Amino acid sequence: MNIENAKSQMRKGMLEYCVLLLLKHRPLYASDIIQQLKNAELLVVEGTLYPLLTRLKNDGLLHYEWQESTQGPPRKYYALSPDGEQFLEGLDSAWGELSNTISYLKNIKPEKLETK
Repeated sequence: MNIENAKSQMRKGMLEYCVLLLLKHRPLYASDIIQQLKNAELLVVEGTLYPLLTRLKNDGLLHYEWQESTQGPPRKYYALSPDGEQFLEGLDSAWGELSNTISYLKNIKPEKLETK
C-alpha cells in the first residue's frame, strides 16, 4: 500500500469541508482560499479548487459576487449560501463523530477489545 496515495485520498475527502469552513467566516477570492489552505498545510492547486467551487455553487451551497479590485480586473468572491451553512453544520457533526471514533480506536487498550 502506498502511504502517499492514502494521504492524498484523505486530503481529497476533507477538501470540501475545509473550503466550507474557510467560507464560514467571510467571502473569499479563490487565491485567498488557496493561501489559507496552504497556511493550514493543505496544499491545493487551482486546477483542483475551481472545479470544487463550481460544483459547490451548482449544488446551491455557495454563491459568488464580483468585486472590483485595485490590482486588476474584478474578482469573484465566494460565500456560503444558507443551504451551505446548513450543510456545513452537518459536516461539523459528522467530523465530530469521526474524530471521536478515531480517538477511541487510537486509545483503546488491548484488554478492552471484545471478541466473540
